[in-house]
Amino acid sequence: MATEVESLNAHDAGVFLFDHGFGDAEESYGVDGDALIEAEAAAEAEANGNWTPQEKALHEARLKAKAKRRLRRTSSRDSARESLSDANGDAGSDPHSPKGKINGNDRKSRMGKGRGLPKKGGAGGKGVWGAAGMVYEMDEPDVKDPNYDEFAQGDTVFATVVPELDERELEKTVNPIVQEYFEHGDTKEVQMLLKELNLGHNKFEVSSLAVSLSLEGKASHRELTSRLLSDLAGKVLSENEMARAFDKMLQDLPDLILDTPDAPQMLGQFIARAVADHALPMEFLSRYKGRVDCDHARAALDRAAVLLSMKREIVRLDNVWGVGGGQRPVKHLIKEMNLLLKEYLVSGEVSEAEHCLKDLEVPHFHHELVYEAVVMVLESKGETAIKMMVKLLKAFWKTGVITLDQMNRGFQRVYVELPEITLDVPHAHTILETFVDLCYQEAVITKQLRDACPSRGRKRFVSEGDGGKIKN
Repeated sequence: MATEVESLNAHDAGVFLFDHGFGDAEESYGVDGDALIEAEAAAEAEANGNWTPQEKALHEARLKAKAKRRLRRTSSRDSARESLSDANGDAGSDPHSPKGKINGNDRKSRMGKGRGLPKKGGAGGKGVWGAAGMVYEMDEPDVKDPNYDEFAQGDTVFATVVPELDERELEKTVNPIVQEYFEHGDTKEVQMLLKELNLGHNKFEVSSLAVSLSLEGKASHRELTSRLLSDLAGKVLSENEMARAFDKMLQDLPDLILDTPDAPQMLGQFIARAVADHALPMEFLSRYKGRVDCDHARAALDRAAVLLSMKREIVRLDNVWGVGGGQRPVKHLIKEMNLLLKEYLVSGEVSEAEHCLKDLEVPHFHHELVYEAVVMVLESKGETAIKMMVKLLKAFWKTGVITLDQMNRGFQRVYVELPEITLDVPHAHTILETFVDLCYQEAVITKQLRDACPSRGRKRFVSEGDGGKIKN
């Protein structure tokens, strides 16, 4: 029994050595797979007589696994050979040559599946949007796409569209622009703002809105409005659109009179100024001859005709609204204030004097009125002028027309120039002290301002023995 086991072990060792050597020969010299299977089958036939059933089954399983490994290696070499032949253009190249060796670091499959090419053609991987140099083209819209819009296809042009303003929106938009213009007086800014709006067929209403707002404002606002209409003509509004605006205002005069009783005369001045500035055509007035039924419109047109028929109407119409407060010459303002005070001394109407002072629109120059009033009191005779001026200054102080700063500045100017005034009015010191005391009693000036009033010291002569010298 021991002899049989030794012979069996020796035989198995020979078989296993034979198998190992044969496998190496196959790997080294590339023996055909079919010939190898036939040789192994012959060796198996020789040894079958001495193997037990378990050993024989184990040996067959080993042979099948080895055959599968050889089949995988063969398919992998075939795929590598095909890829190399495609790349080099040589179908008969040897895969075992140095040129046919496969790089072990490439990204080709080792499982024998596919052609061994890189995954996704080299365009795969994390954070990759495609192969290098790939250009994505615009996808054509698909008819089956649920978001497909047949009318939206074709050449699309994107542009900023400003909606047209209706009459109500136009009024809400233009009124703040005009009111702001009354503060800064820059017509170019108004033109820029209007060009950004889509005024549409209601463009002519810009001028009518500006005139309506100025009728409720000051004379300086009306002057600014006339300048605005002159600058808008030909740039933003045409002559026909300007004429259409004044036509509408003539029709709306019955409503404008409710808020502004002088609207017909003012509108006539606007028409005359617009014709003189070439904002309206010269034949505008001739269109209405014998065709006007409204009395208010007839009064406005008559006012315009009278102004245009005056001599040198172009020069005179430049000041049809007067010169704005801040633009008036100082000499002109001083003259106006002197006339105002003289008329007040004659009529005694405080309300009329207040109205005239406000029309000058120079609140920063009201100290000149205080100065002129005090000087007029010093140059007057009697106590009537003193009482009337105190009454006037008190009314201006209570209504806030003249501020504390302007009141103090006017009196201080008189205090400084009193030595020069005394040359013409010897009793100026006495009159000024009386006037200042009355103003303080009526709460027109403060106690500090009253105490600052200069007083002329009494000059006392000594005895004749001193030579008639004045003793300080």
